[in-house]
This record gives sequence, structure tokens and C-alpha cells, in this order.
Amino acid sequence: MKRVLEGSHSVAEAVRLAKVEVISAYPITPQTHIVERLSDFCADGSLSARYLRVESEHSALAALIGASSAGARSFTATSSQGLALMHELLHWASGARLPIVLAEVNRALAPGWNIWADQTDSLSQRDTGWIQLYCETGQEVLDTTLQAFRLAEHVSLPAMVVLDAFFLSHTYEPVDVPGQREVDRFLPAFNPRFRLNTETPCAFNQLAPPDVYMEMRRSIQDAMEEALAGFSQMEEEFSGIFGRRYGAVEPVECEDAEIILVTSGTITSTSRQLVKELRSRGERVGILKIKLFRPFPAEIIRQCLKKARKVAIIDRNCSFGAGGIFAQEVKAALCDLAERPVVFSFIAGLGGRDVTVADLENIYTQVRNQEVPQRESIWAGLHPVPAPELNR
Repeated sequence: MKRVLEGSHSVAEAVRLAKVEVISAYPITPQTHIVERLSDFCADGSLSARYLRVESEHSALAALIGASSAGARSFTATSSQGLALMHELLHWASGARLPIVLAEVNRALAPGWNIWADQTDSLSQRDTGWIQLYCETGQEVLDTTLQAFRLAEHVSLPAMVVLDAFFLSHTYEPVDVPGQREVDRFLPAFNPRFRLNTETPCAFNQLAPPDVYMEMRRSIQDAMEEALAGFSQMEEEFSGIFGRRYGAVEPVECEDAEIILVTSGTITSTSRQLVKELRSRGERVGILKIKLFRPFPAEIIRQCLKKARKVAIIDRNCSFGAGGIFAQEVKAALCDLAERPVVFSFIAGLGGRDVTVADLENIYTQVRNQEVPQRESIWAGLHPVPAPELNR
């Protein structure tokens, strides 16, 4: 059924179709619409789930760690400072190998206080052992939420579905909402290998001395590698049922491209418009959209970028002291190539600032006209800074 849905409501529809059993909710802009809609579903009987209203994001994830340990399919959503407050328990969830799904609506971290789009909140959690999937459209949000449950439960790791604040979370688009029977074919009921059960008692989250701790951490790495290997097969099954697929990365016009823009999230949509215009003028330019960030698809990225002369990575985030986070990862992926493209790192759109077609064309022009980057990270779209005396 085609419906016009807000991006946040696309998440909620997928959670309903996934037959989630426990939802833990604490509102924070701009993810509040997700848990509000889910509360409606629970109230009107559309979803038979236990809806827990907790006092903080820390408690939200703590509650789901218990629910998932007991064998319940579990979900929550958060943003920005809320995700930062969850940080301790993100490690507990992955270390316990619990397939919790979390919708993370990218929002800038304070101070200054800002409620608009910025990927630094999710990317600052990249080492916590959570699968991370970045979305471009409302349709992709719905589909990826369903895929996240399937992938998380297959490898026993938690998963984050990431979408840009307002540009996606509060924007309405036509979305194909699948039927329950189709979803049930793709996503069977959660059947954990271990769960809290008085009939078969087990110890959970016990002290791990040095002679077992490393092996436990290696098992998380192995599970990430399994998730990367199994992602294409999972999408193949999804495509067979629903007729849609996205890929861990999506190359657009990359076959003959001299310059490739590397993007994620909604900046990709604007980049598509630019590439269409530049191609009509004879420019050999393409896009590589990165959807799957953890586990990082390094080999696929190498294959997509190795023939390009230059690569421009556009980050809506910053690791202070290092630069754009996607740029760091892509550079690391390319470093072993004997012949590799020149990589330009751009930081743009922090705190929800618009990244327009004109902004992206300016980035493209800089890359085309320079043989090497002038700086490690180039900040695009900065406003002129007034002289100190003008601030008085």
C-alpha cells in the first residue's frame, strides 16, 4: 500500500510490521514522533507490545537489555544527548550479544544547544559494537528497519538505523508499506539461542577474567564480519519479496567517473541532482553512497573507488583533531592500493545547515581544479567570521 509518511512514521510502521514485543520510550527531539506513533499503535491494538515509559535514555536501553535477554524482540529510539547518555549501555548490549534495534535520528550534540541534523552523535558510538545503517529516504528507513531486525538477530548483535533530523525524520514522502504476510516471510519470530528461563538456568553478564575476555571480544568481531558477508544475501531475499535493494554501498555513475563524491544520508539526494546536471554538461562525475558503516565495507569501497582520479568525501560530522569520520575510514580502506585516487575531505552541513546543489558544485569545482587538497579537512559553507571589533 502506498502511503505518504513522515520519515519518523516510516520507522514506526516498520516496528509495527516487525511485531516488536517490547518498546522502551523516552522522548527527545527529533525522534519523539517515532515513539509517539508507536504508543498510538499499542493503544489502538495495532501492535501487541509492552510499552515502557522510562525516566531517561539510560533507563530505556537498560530496560531493553532485560527484555532482549528474556527473548523479546525489542526496540527504542533516541537522538544526540540521549544517545550519549546511553553510551555505557551500548557496550552492555553488544557485549551481551543482544539484537536490540535502535532508531537514531541524527542531531547535533550540545553545546551550543541545537536540534538539527549532524552525524557526530551516531558516529561517536562507532566502536561500541553496534551495526550502523545510514538512510537516505523514507522508503529506505522503513525497509532498513526491517532489515536491521533480520540482520541483528542473525548475528546476535544490536543495530542502529540512522536517519537525518528533519531533512528525513520530519519530511513526508510516498512510501510503499508492505503487507504483514510479506514481512512475516522475511522476518520470522525472534528465536534466541539463549534467554532467561527458569527451566534452563544460565548465568548472564558475569565477571570475565583475562583467560576468556579476549575470546568474547573476538566473537563480536567475528559476528561483525558475518554481518558484512551476510548483508548481500539478506538483501537478495528482501529484494525477492519486496522488489527493492540498496546495497552496503550504492555506486552511481561510477564506471567512468574521474571524480567521485562519497556521501551518506540525505546529502546523497542533493548530490544525485548535481551529478545529473554535471553529466549533462559532459563532466565525468559519480557518487558512492555509503549505507553500511559498521561493519565497514572496505573491500567493496576499494573496488568502487580504485579507478577514480579523485575522491571527495562529504562528512556531516567531525572528529575533532582528526577531521571527517567517513573520510578517515575511506582513506584507511584505500591506503593499501598501489595506485589510489587523491582523497579530498570536506566537512559540511553541521548543526542542520543546508548543503545545496550550489554548495556541492563548489566542492566539485575545488576538487576538479586542485591536484591535491590544500588542507586535511576542508570546511565547506562556512559563514564569514566578523573581525573581533565587530563583535563588541
